[in-house]
Amino acid sequence: MSNDVRRVKVIDSMRGFSLFGILLANMLIFQYGIYGKDMIHLFSLSPSDSAAYVFLKVAVEESFMPIFTFLFGYSMVKMKESLERRQLGVKRHFFRRFLLLLGFGLLHGVLLWEGDILTFYGMMGIFLLVFFLNRKAKTLLVWASILLVLTGAAGYGSLNDNMYLLSDKQTLTTYVKDTIHVYGSGTYEQIKDHRNNVDPMNIAGYKFAFAFLFTPFIMGALFLFGMYAGKKKWFYDVSANQKQYGRWAAVLIPLSLLLKGTMYVWPDANWAGSTHMLGGSLLSLGYVAGFAWVYARCERSFLMKAFESVGRISLSNYLMQTVICTTIFYGYGLGYFGKLGMIAGIFVCIGIYGIQLIVSYVYVQKFQTGPLEKLLRIWTNFSWNGKPKEKKALPEEVNHPFVG
Repeated sequence: MSNDVRRVKVIDSMRGFSLFGILLANMLIFQYGIYGKDMIHLFSLSPSDSAAYVFLKVAVEESFMPIFTFLFGYSMVKMKESLERRQLGVKRHFFRRFLLLLGFGLLHGVLLWEGDILTFYGMMGIFLLVFFLNRKAKTLLVWASILLVLTGAAGYGSLNDNMYLLSDKQTLTTYVKDTIHVYGSGTYEQIKDHRNNVDPMNIAGYKFAFAFLFTPFIMGALFLFGMYAGKKKWFYDVSANQKQYGRWAAVLIPLSLLLKGTMYVWPDANWAGSTHMLGGSLLSLGYVAGFAWVYARCERSFLMKAFESVGRISLSNYLMQTVICTTIFYGYGLGYFGKLGMIAGIFVCIGIYGIQLIVSYVYVQKFQTGPLEKLLRIWTNFSWNGKPKEKKALPEEVNHPFVG
């Protein structure tokens, strides 16, 4: 039992930690827009802000969201094992869960913000449920490795080539300039209309269908690595494997930073796009190992307990980040879109997350789950108390909450 408790705590803490990196990466979208963040030359950045921008692109963006992805796959395996022990229908519980997650994502994306990832997680959950949940650990590892290579191949192309792959430069420039005006000074309705109805890409239907079908295979590696880790019972005893986590982190983190940085050192090299994409996934695995190493040394610290609290109510915290940041940057709030600067945005991020650390820590002392987590459990288990209906009495076991 003690090993299970430890495992859940480190997973929750890791999830809470990843929310900080996700907020850091998302600040680029909150401040500059989904396309503007990659056309940063349209904004007036100081030299220090430009350096901070490169830091975020290399060390943060595309490397913290995959940690969530890894934990999503890990938690799917743990939830499956829990349902099987209770002799409950695995597929119907998962399908209901992913369906509501998909609904949350659609509402989030349509009503609030263009950077939603919940819709993607809902769709990926169904994809994994159909094709991979019942596979053996070795099969998951093989497929994860194949998809990791495919991820690198999909990034082939220079920085400038990839930016204008689906649209011409003038169209994107006009869209970003319009976005600066609308998001910075527009009303809620004007911003929502711009987000949902103005499309700079104009992707043909067959191209969109191809991208929709191909995306799970491009993005699936970290999901499958997480499922493999769950089946192999990683993180059951982080103290016993502390040195191993440290070695992995010491190799993966610097190597991955070098791989991701190649696109900014050689922006016109086609191969740099592949190393950048591959480095993003490997860096997330390095961060996972590094966090497990730190957790083994500092498990009883307040910070780890606070990370755990944020992770236990991660869905509610993720959506609250959207509410707070859109209020700060959009016209119907303070209207700081494109005006605050990169370094100031980082400090805003630290402030928001610091508040979430404290509020979450206090909240979980009184409540077991967050409000949206509770709703997700009620719908998933078809019970008002949010607990699965057991067919027979079972020993007490540990919950495995996850955003997916």
